[in-house]
Amino acid sequence: MDDFYRENILDHYRNPRNKGSLENPTHTHEEDNPLCGDVIRIDLHVNGEDVIDQVRFDGQGCAISQASASMLTEMVQGKTLEEAKKLSKEDILEALGIEIGPVRLKCALLSLKVLKAGVYDVPEWTDDGDDW
Repeated sequence: MDDFYRENILDHYRNPRNKGSLENPTHTHEEDNPLCGDVIRIDLHVNGEDVIDQVRFDGQGCAISQASASMLTEMVQGKTLEEAKKLSKEDILEALGIEIGPVRLKCALLSLKVLKAGVYDVPEWTDDGDDW
């Protein structure tokens, strides 16, 4: 089963979904992981009904960070902002489907950190991840 998830991660890394930027996002945020150099920006467009009708990510980094960002964009597309705020680190780790060690955890959760900072409109999300 781990092989399936590893292939899925590599597929999202090689063929990222929703990669790029939005011309007129309603929410945007970018952060990096200074420990490894991964960078992710997420752009959202939220319509009048508070639904995320467009989402894009851009950045660079390892397969884990880029795949989790790609997967996260698929998760939030069509959700309300309130639903997006409820996504947790467990949701990301479940989507990745493999054991993530402590060193790679920040890579895996960078996109969630960026999303949370963007939807809560905070300059930098400093939470340690326990409440994600």
